[in-house]
Order: sequence, then structure tokens, then C-alpha cells
Amino acid sequence: MILRLATASLFARALTVGMTVLAIALSVALFLGVEKLRNGARTSFADTISGTDLIVGARSGSVQLLLYSVFRIGNATNNISWESYQDIIDRPEVTWAVPISLGDSHRQFRVMGTAAAYFDRYKYRGGRSLEFASGSRFADLFDAVIGADVAAQLGYEVDDPIVVAHGLASFSEHQDTPFRVSGILAKTGTPVDRTVIVSLEAIEAIHVDWQGGAQKVGAATPVDAIRAMDLTPKAVTAVMLGAESRLQIFGLQRAINEYPEEPLLAVLPGVALQELWGIVGIAETALIGVSALVVVTALLGMAAMLLSSLNARRREMAILRAMGAGPMTILGLLLVEALLMAAAGAVLGVVFLYLGLAMLQPILDARFGLFVPIEGLKTREILTLIAIVAMAALVCLLPAIRAYRMSLADGMMVKT
Repeated sequence: MILRLATASLFARALTVGMTVLAIALSVALFLGVEKLRNGARTSFADTISGTDLIVGARSGSVQLLLYSVFRIGNATNNISWESYQDIIDRPEVTWAVPISLGDSHRQFRVMGTAAAYFDRYKYRGGRSLEFASGSRFADLFDAVIGADVAAQLGYEVDDPIVVAHGLASFSEHQDTPFRVSGILAKTGTPVDRTVIVSLEAIEAIHVDWQGGAQKVGAATPVDAIRAMDLTPKAVTAVMLGAESRLQIFGLQRAINEYPEEPLLAVLPGVALQELWGIVGIAETALIGVSALVVVTALLGMAAMLLSSLNARRREMAILRAMGAGPMTILGLLLVEALLMAAAGAVLGVVFLYLGLAMLQPILDARFGLFVPIEGLKTREILTLIAIVAMAALVCLLPAIRAYRMSLADGMMVKT
């Protein structure tokens, strides 16, 4: 009986009820969307590098090492000498090692020197390997492989020339040693997309005529003479390591951290990522708090709508009382109306959520490297929806109590 009366009453006020349900639906979609994006961001960050047991760099902070070696954010405090690198890779626990050299740039994109093994050892999203959209890995000293974003934003194709700038945001370019685009990597959604990759020897080659951050005065060394030189690196920025077995990772990490020749730091990528999320956790909490307030505001709006409609419904309440409806029936009617509107808003909000995810998922993945999987609601999200419906009943207690207290005489009286 109450359910039928509540449904009929809501349909009689279809416009105002529809607007209220829409407000609740949008707030629910926003709240769940923020949660999906937060989890997607965590997953995307965690999937940026996989299959690497340790990252080694100069002693600083684990988060700083992770940021500049994997995400190309910031700079290293120091480099690792080539002798130390050789000592590390000669250890029996090390199965493979990929050195990385950073410092130069090309039109605001970072340039990374590395070994050819990088294309085989770098994994992302749970073990996916790098693939080429066109061309191939570098074969010549002055070959360069570029990420998908570099190619798209600068309009590069295979065999196009590239001139690397010395340092970051620098106007000093290595004009005498231009590179050739040998390959363009397929989109990965990782910082690799925004990186120009060359060989370690190429990094040494373009700095033959440079010393102390400045170019030497005099004629430039001919390219043929540079090719004949010993271009073994003197230092690298960081090293990606793979251990012989999982059981040896912590022992290898401790040995590197206690390396006597120079201060080094070895970090587990997953642990460093957890530290990073601990730092940005405040921003996450603030974002969730704002979206939760939006939901509360929508529910309060629903309560305000019910409260403001009571004056127009006084005669309706009085007739119900005159027909034998008790105070609890009036109270239950308002509460059921609130629950129906909140439930409809929650269901519609979930529909909006998945429609939005279906439209935005390829855009977020292509432009920002943020992959948000389209999957069913998790237990926590279902409990959140139940809590929102329960809150609707709570905030609508005031108009419900006010309605049930209306007297029959007050409801039948015509005010002028």
C-alpha cells in the first residue's frame, strides 16, 4: 500500500522528482568515477614497470630514484661510475642489467641513452614488451628510437633527422652530431612514449667536444673520428637489474646499498611506488572528500525538495489521515519516497558511470597513459551505494517527521 502510494506520488511530481534523481545520479557517478580513476591511476603507475627486480642509482631517496629513472621526472643527484656498474653486473645474483643515462633533451622530451637490451627487458602492464609501430631499434651509432607521443606531437617519421639539445630546457644543441629516427615505438601509455632513446655510446659521442657542461672552443671533431674512438661510457645514471631468483633480491639490495666504492641505492620498484602513493595520499583523500560532499549535497537537496513540497501536500496528508492512515503511514510514505528516489539515482548513476568509462577509456589511455579497466562494481563500491540509500532515509527524517505531525485540522484549513 505505502509503496503504491509513494510511487503514484512521485509520478505526480515527475519533473521535480526527475531533477532530484538526476542530481543524485550525477553525484553518484562522480563519486564512483573518482574511485575508479584513483584505482586506475594506481594500477597504471604500478604497471609502468614490471619484471624489474631492482633499480640502482646514486644514493638519494627511493621515490626520487624511481621518478627520474622510470617516470623521467627530476634529475639524479649523481651518476654511477662505469667501474661500479661493472662490479654490480658481475655479481652472481645478477641475471641481467640495463644501464640508463639521462640528462639531454629534444624539444622538451627526455633523451635516454641505454643498451639494446632495453627493448627486450623493459616490461609494462604485467609483462608486455615494447613493440615497434614502424622501423626498428638503433643499429648505427647515430640512430634514435622515439616514443609514440614524440612522433605524434613533432610529426616525425622513420629516417627523419633529430638534433639533441644539451641538458634540459637548453638552447645549446649538438648540431654537429644529428641523429636519424630508426624506429617509432607503439603506444604504451608509459613515460616511454615521451622519450627519445639512443645508445650509451651515442651519448658519449655527442659529448666528445663538451666539458663541464660547455662546448670546447675550436673546430668540432669530425664524425668519422668520433666513430673510431672508444665510446665506452664513464658513468650511467641508473641501472635496471634482474636477479637470479626472488630469494636473492634482498641480499643483492643490501650488498649494493653497502657498496664500499661509492654511495649507491637499490630500490624495489613496487616498494618505491607504495612510498610515492603515501606521499600523494593526502590529495587522494581530499578528492574523495570533495566527491563525497557532492553526494551529501544532492541528498540534502532531495530533503529540501520534500520539505518544500509539504505545504503543497498538506491537503493530501490530511485526506490520508481522514481515510484512516496513521502517523506511521505518513512517516513511512515520505521515507519510501526518499528511498525510491535515492535508489533510482544510484542505479542511474552506475549507468552514467559505465557510459562515461566506455567513452573516456580510450581517450585517457591514449593521451594520459591512464588505463581504467571497465569491470564490475567491487564490494566496497556496492556498500557505498547501499550507504548512500541509507543516508537518503536519514536526511529525509526531518520532512517525514514534519509531515506526520501535521494535524488534520491544519491540513484541511485553507489559508489566505
